[in-house]
Amino acid sequence: MLFDKETYKERRRTLKRSVGSGIILLPGNDNSPANYPANSYKFRQDSSFLYYYGLHRDGLAGILDIDDDRDYLAGDDIDIDDIVWFGQVDSMADMARQCGADATMTMAGMREYISKASAAGRRIHFLPPYRHDTMIALMDLTGIHPHKQREAASVGLIKAVVDQRAVKSDAEIAEIERACAIGYEMHTTAMRMARPGITEQEISGRISGIASSRGCMVSFQSIVTMHGEIMHGYPSPRPLEEGRLLLCDAGAETNENYCSDNTRTSPIGGRFTQRQREIYSIVEECHDHALSLARPGVKWWYVHFGVCRLMTDRLKEIGLMKGDTEEAVRAGAHAMFMPHGLGHMMGMDVHDMEGLGQTYVGFDEEVRPNLEQFGTNCLRCGRRLQEGFVMTDEPGIYFIPALIDDWKAKGHCKDFLNFDMLETYKDFGGIRLEDDILITKDGCRFLGKELIPYHIDDVEAFLGNS
Repeated sequence: MLFDKETYKERRRTLKRSVGSGIILLPGNDNSPANYPANSYKFRQDSSFLYYYGLHRDGLAGILDIDDDRDYLAGDDIDIDDIVWFGQVDSMADMARQCGADATMTMAGMREYISKASAAGRRIHFLPPYRHDTMIALMDLTGIHPHKQREAASVGLIKAVVDQRAVKSDAEIAEIERACAIGYEMHTTAMRMARPGITEQEISGRISGIASSRGCMVSFQSIVTMHGEIMHGYPSPRPLEEGRLLLCDAGAETNENYCSDNTRTSPIGGRFTQRQREIYSIVEECHDHALSLARPGVKWWYVHFGVCRLMTDRLKEIGLMKGDTEEAVRAGAHAMFMPHGLGHMMGMDVHDMEGLGQTYVGFDEEVRPNLEQFGTNCLRCGRRLQEGFVMTDEPGIYFIPALIDDWKAKGHCKDFLNFDMLETYKDFGGIRLEDDILITKDGCRFLGKELIPYHIDDVEAFLGNS
């Protein structure tokens, strides 16, 4: 367990006060078979259960009875057959003492408890499930079909969990920085390997091995590709080619499931071409501009569009965009080059709490998402920043041939885009730079003691010394 039991008890007390009445059900995760029951994927505990109970064993659930002010840990003790294969583990009673739960109950006892509470008309609060085995278990407990569980999830519970988990404690920040240290090793290794003849899969395998040996696992499937214009360009057996760019978007997850997430774009062979330098320098400037804007009280929406305006100005200077900057951004013309949001919250999930519903995590009653405009509909956060938020700062410029052809054929944003010049960039790929930042009292700072090189001269110097 990362924290002492008083931390978990206080988190549960705060959650109960916020929700008000009823019963809170927090299912943990079970093992997930890869191709048959005995061959499972690496176990990964549910983040919200872990946040409130701190326990990594499969087959557990948390029950918070708000009205009786009692916390239960539900699960079954393992039998001798399991001990033979997996070794002795803590008993349910031991785990309850570790996390400060008032009592334990078996899984059968939990079903009876929930059944009686439902029959008495008490509200059963649960979060939107994301795993099918959890959905089936919820259906058995509540009678709610999986297709209706997301809409039946407790909005009050969702908002209460988001409010708690969004602001990171000093101990959580220290754990994220451990993930960032692993991420530094992963990315500097990938940069050193960005040489002609090395394959994308070889690089991906090497950095995944670093994550596995230093922490729990990668925080998401690594993106390692010469086709940086593909948002999720997963590694292929392609050998790297001299003169192209390698985009590596990867992160680590610690044993306590706190994450890092960085992106670097490196010139294969060690030096940027002049055209690559022009585009890279714009992304670099946008990355640093976000750092100058992000502080408590500022809407992330404002930071995102501040970056979009700067990007538009710079793309106009080299002839790829034209017209009035404000009108171009209002029309969404910049999304030709950056069809995603500037960044997202990060913590125990690399896209922190995204499974709870992005409108609750990244937005609020003051700032609502725009789901209609291309590009803006992918902005995962817009709300006002608070001290203790952890965000990613990840601007990018991409040249997506199919998108260029589509907008050109439709005449979309033709008053703001130079389609003739865009045609000459179809073989360019894409550039993204991403770092993890902590919102501090007066502004923001990088997370991680060592910063992965990203300024042009620093990148070329690092590659030259490698």
